[in-house]
Formats: sequence, structure tokens, C-alpha cells
Amino acid sequence: MVTITPMNIIVDNISEMITLFSDVAMGDGLAPLLVLVGGLLVAFSMAVFGLLTLGAVGNLFTAS
Repeated sequence: MVTITPMNIIVDNISEMITLFSDVAMGDGLAPLLVLVGGLLVAFSMAVFGLLTLGAVGNLFTAS
């Protein structure tokens, strides 16, 4: 029996995801714009909530 490590599955999924997203991003019409806007929305929301989380953790360790 061949055992597949979780890291191999993750790397395979990431490489397949890159291929699929690049196919969509190089498509016709508004597809490239939609991929760009979606990426910007995700990056912006991650940055905002990341900063909020860092502020909350920093607030735990500062004197009131």
C-alpha cells in the first residue's frame, strides 16, 4: 500500500490551483479583472482583520 503524506497532497493541490487560476486569469472578457478585484478584496480584508487582531493581542500585554 502506498502512503501519501499530507504535504504531498497540499503541494499537489496548490500546483493544481495555480494552474486553474491562471487559466481563468488569462481568459477572455472580464475574467482577469474579476480575479484581480477578488484578490484585492481578500488582501484588503486580511490586512484589516490582521491589524485588528494584532491590536487586540497588543492590548492584552499593555498596562491599562
